[in-house]
Amino acid sequence: MARNAIFNQVIILFLIMLIGFYVRKKKIFNGEINKGLSELLINITLPCMIISSFMMEYDSKMMLKGTKILIYSIIIHSTLVFVGYLLFLRYPKDKRNVLRFITVFSNTGFMGYPILYGILGKTGVFYASIFNIPFNLFLWTVGVMIFTGDKSFNSIKKVATNPSTISVFVGLIIFRFSINIPYSIESTVKMVGDITTPISMMIIGSMLAERSVKEILKDITLYYGAVVRLILVPISIFLIMKLLGVEDLLINICVILEAMPAAVVTAIIAEKYDGNAIYASQSVFITTVLSIITIPMMVILLKF
Repeated sequence: MARNAIFNQVIILFLIMLIGFYVRKKKIFNGEINKGLSELLINITLPCMIISSFMMEYDSKMMLKGTKILIYSIIIHSTLVFVGYLLFLRYPKDKRNVLRFITVFSNTGFMGYPILYGILGKTGVFYASIFNIPFNLFLWTVGVMIFTGDKSFNSIKKVATNPSTISVFVGLIIFRFSINIPYSIESTVKMVGDITTPISMMIIGSMLAERSVKEILKDITLYYGAVVRLILVPISIFLIMKLLGVEDLLINICVILEAMPAAVVTAIIAEKYDGNAIYASQSVFITTVLSIITIPMMVILLKF
C-alpha cells in the first residue's frame, strides 16, 4: 500500500476519534456509555474481528510467519520489561510504575488492530492477533506485578479466559484445518468485527474529552514516557530487526504495533492495584494525542 493511502487511513481513524471527542463534549456519550461500548468491543466485536481474520484457506507460509511473530513478540516484551526497569529507576515510585508499564504495553487492541486492518486488511489482524498472545500473557502477569510487586502470577487465569486469547485459538483451529464456515455465519462475524474500528476510536476520543489538558502540560515526566513509548521503542525495534535481516512484512507488523500509544488498560490496572490512576490516565492521554504525529513518522521508516 502506498504511503499516502496509509496516511489517509491514519487520518480517517483520528477523524473518527474526533467524533468521539465531540459527542462526549456534547454529553451524547458519558462514562456509562463508554463502559458499555468498551465491554461490547472487548467481549464481542474484537473477538469477531480476530476470528474473521483467520477465516481463510490454510497457508503454511503464513503459519510460519505467524510463528516468527509469536517469537518476536515474546522477545520484544521481555526486553521492554528490562528496559522499562532501567530507564525509570530514579523516578518516584508511583510515576515509575506507570512509566514502566507504558514502556511495555502499547494500545494494540483499540488502535493497533484498526490501523493494521486499514493498512493490511485481514492479514494485518491475523498477525496482530498472534503478536498479542504474549502481550496478554505479560499484561496479566508482569503488568500486574509492576504495580503490586506480587510475583505469584495469580492473574494467569485472566490470560486463558481473555476473549481475545480465546478467539485467537478458535481462529487458529479454523485456519489450520480450513474449516468451511457457512456464509451466513461468516458474514455475521465479519460485519460485527468490522464495527470494532469506529467503536474503538470513538471510545478513545470520548476518553480524551474527559482529561484536563492544563494539568498534563505541567508534568514533564509525561513527555519522557511519551518519547520512550512512541519513538524510542518502535525505532529501536525497527533498527534491530533490520540489522537481523527480518523480512519487511514482519518488521512492519511489530513496529506499527509498538508505535501505538500507551494501552488504555494502563489506567484501569493502576486504579485496580492502587497505582497512580490519575498519572496513568494522563499518560494514556498525552501518548494518544502525540501519536497523531508519531505514527505517520513511523510509517515513513517502513516499506509497504
